[in-house]
Amino acid sequence: MMTPLSGRSVLITGASKGIGKGMAKVFAEKGCQVLLVARNETLLSEAVSSIRATGGTADFFCADVTDADAMQAAVDQAVARFGGLDILCCNAGIFPSARLGQITGKDWDMVMNVNAKGMFHAVNSALPALKKSDQGRIILTSSITGPITGYPGWSHYGASKAAMLGFLRTAAIELASTGITINAILPGNIATEGMTELAEDYMATMTASIPMKHLGSTDDIAYAALFFASREAGFITGQTLVVDGGQVLPESMEAMA
Repeated sequence: MMTPLSGRSVLITGASKGIGKGMAKVFAEKGCQVLLVARNETLLSEAVSSIRATGGTADFFCADVTDADAMQAAVDQAVARFGGLDILCCNAGIFPSARLGQITGKDWDMVMNVNAKGMFHAVNSALPALKKSDQGRIILTSSITGPITGYPGWSHYGASKAAMLGFLRTAAIELASTGITINAILPGNIATEGMTELAEDYMATMTASIPMKHLGSTDDIAYAALFFASREAGFITGQTLVVDGGQVLPESMEAMA
């Protein structure tokens, strides 16, 4: 049994829906104080209300991760609201689809700014507060797409998610002396609002490619984050954890027969 995280302060970006919202729910269920950060105030308010309705401690702050000043303000809010910051979950991400020849420089920059630079702004802003914690943790939401697999239309998305892991490995070395760990989760296909809005035939194909024959849940990612945030994971840093139901394992669809 892991040491309880009760009372720990958590900031989660991209927390208004999907994986980030799921992380916020689970961390709050474990007794953490959670600040949800995203751009959509309505969705953030609804997410916080649902957490509070079940007895959890949560608040929200509207911020764009591409804005360094806004991310500093978000961290300052977490410190003011909860007395410090122990855990940072860099989860904000976008995944517009466009194939090579269609992607513009503006498209490329938008994905990189949110997924990679947004992560950098969050980490950079949070470092002073995390260094004051006796259990500082940074958890990145990367993806199997880019670091391990590819998918047509997502070259810019895949590049941004691979960039996160390049950042991770050097950051882990630089932060080791402070006691802060930094690790990444690589989700496969997870049932979120964004995923379920896609075409049914796409959903069926994705499900068929997973040996466990179902999409993952946001809880699956949240519990991986809980492990990385735990005291027991204090000697693990610079590492990645694939959470995909075995999706990256088959050599071909024939292996699924």
